[in-house]
Amino acid sequence: MESRHLRYALALAEHQHFGRAAASLGISQPPLSAQIAAVEREIGERLFDRTPRGVFPTAAGVAFLARARRALCEMTAAAVEASRAARGETGRLRMGFIGSALLDPLPGVLGRFRRTLPDVRLDLREMSSPESAAALVAGELDVAVSRGAPRGAGVEGLVTVPIGADHLVAVVGVGHPFAGRAEIRLEQLAAERLIVAAPEQEPAVAAHLRGLFGVDATALDTATLSRDIHTITGLAACAVGVGLGPSRMRLASRKDIWFCDVAPRLRLPDLQLSFRAADDSPVLAAFLDVVRANCAEVGSRLDGVLAGRRARSSEPAPDRG
Repeated sequence: MESRHLRYALALAEHQHFGRAAASLGISQPPLSAQIAAVEREIGERLFDRTPRGVFPTAAGVAFLARARRALCEMTAAAVEASRAARGETGRLRMGFIGSALLDPLPGVLGRFRRTLPDVRLDLREMSSPESAAALVAGELDVAVSRGAPRGAGVEGLVTVPIGADHLVAVVGVGHPFAGRAEIRLEQLAAERLIVAAPEQEPAVAAHLRGLFGVDATALDTATLSRDIHTITGLAACAVGVGLGPSRMRLASRKDIWFCDVAPRLRLPDLQLSFRAADDSPVLAAFLDVVRANCAEVGSRLDGVLAGRRARSSEPAPDRG
């Protein structure tokens, strides 16, 4: 039994006449009569009474038609949902991210994504950069936002593009001698109690700080280690020491802290967005479109990736007959 048989039966029930039903379906009467008879033989019950006054459903027909209406509605809904899924309008996106990305650019990206595709479920997890890289390679995430390019086994299968640049800044409480200054020099930092991100949380930043201080790394060896930039700024406000972190920390400014640039200026590893090169998920493609619209730093590489995905999605499905 095919969907057209359900439509034939429903049309006949509506018009109560083979000729009028056939005309509404755009077919002639004999094929309609033959198809209804075939359905009745398949079911083993008479679905319609043929009378001089018209054609009317039997008790069996009434039960059949009720199910037929629901079945056709479900088939229509299935086709609609399939089309929406193919366009990335439904489904799930699993993202791992470092906390500093919540200052910028994730508010703009995720806000626009939610407004554009409200029926996509977002599974968001704050993770260290090494954790998100491993989870992405393992297929536990669809996209990751990390500090610096992912490292470790399997990362050669990832596409990684920059989505935000940072340089090193210092943050102090308003009672600290550095408060009010536009910048402080590296040699001044070497004599301070420092607050930095734990190496396991931000290994790329930790490596850059080691390179910056060189052999005089005593301040780093005795530094207070924090999980994220919010802890760094909070401890600085408590006069624990001088916090060091990415310049986007300025977006988390509060009345009891002061930010200073560090001289000489040190560019930190970029924020990077990564995803599996072989992942052809429509939801991921839709997310990348939003990223492209919100992050000018993604560059031509992501443009090329998106162009390739669109070309593949427009190819006709292979004939497997």
